[in-house]
Amino acid sequence: MAQLPLALPADPPPAFANFVSGRNAEVVAALRALAGGAREQRAIYLWGLPGAGKTHLLRALHEGAGPMRARLLGQDSPVADFMLPGAGPPDLLLIDDCDRLDAERQQALFGLLNRVRERPPAASVVAGSGAPRTLALREDLKSRLAWGLVFEVSPLSDDEKAQALARQADERGVGLAADVIPWLLAHTSRDMRSLSALLAALDSHAIARRRRAITLPLVREVLAGPAAAGATAADRPRTGGPAPGDGGPAPRDGDPIRGDGGPARDDARFGPGRPGG
Repeated sequence: MAQLPLALPADPPPAFANFVSGRNAEVVAALRALAGGAREQRAIYLWGLPGAGKTHLLRALHEGAGPMRARLLGQDSPVADFMLPGAGPPDLLLIDDCDRLDAERQQALFGLLNRVRERPPAASVVAGSGAPRTLALREDLKSRLAWGLVFEVSPLSDDEKAQALARQADERGVGLAADVIPWLLAHTSRDMRSLSALLAALDSHAIARRRRAITLPLVREVLAGPAAAGATAADRPRTGGPAPGDGGPAPRDGDPIRGDGGPARDDARFGPGRPGG
């Protein structure tokens, strides 16, 4: 039987609507309020494990507020962007991976956070890998990061991923064999965005083959490339790199998602354009 190519859809832009919230409904609500102009809370700090969704949320907030109101900075941003010479702070200051900033950018960020605090209604949202007191940063900067609300962004459990995939399949009107979701979680990339994109592609493939449901043989047929056509299930490569806990390298927060075995990035909790949680 001729193989049909599996064309994974392009990643949708980060948005609150395609973030699978899981246990993070309070975090999403607070950031949505900021994007909408509310300023009851003007300083928010987000922390959590790589892959939990911090970068996705910052980018969703940046897109929701608009580039004229929000500025998103990180370790690769020019130092001058932290200085804002001759200008006041942006309405929304967004900082990703603050614990990766070098000494010069840390100093600049300390001053910038002070300017944000002194000039309401400006607000800041900063993300890092751990709670403020645990970070290898300047002591005065750690103190500034703990000024406002501090949220831990919790990664999705396997049960939550399975529930999200089942809900997405139901919304698509496609049947899933009982063994498909457990197999996908065990043998493919475990981040939610990749899983959702894979489900969308499998759905399209099933429609093209006029199948009423996505079955495990169909999944294996689609994922097996020409060189792997005769391999056993145990021999077939994972599609998104090693899963956490299987001996592979841990993903870095903010690393891009790749299909060649590279690490998954932090904003990897996408659904296919559907509200999370």
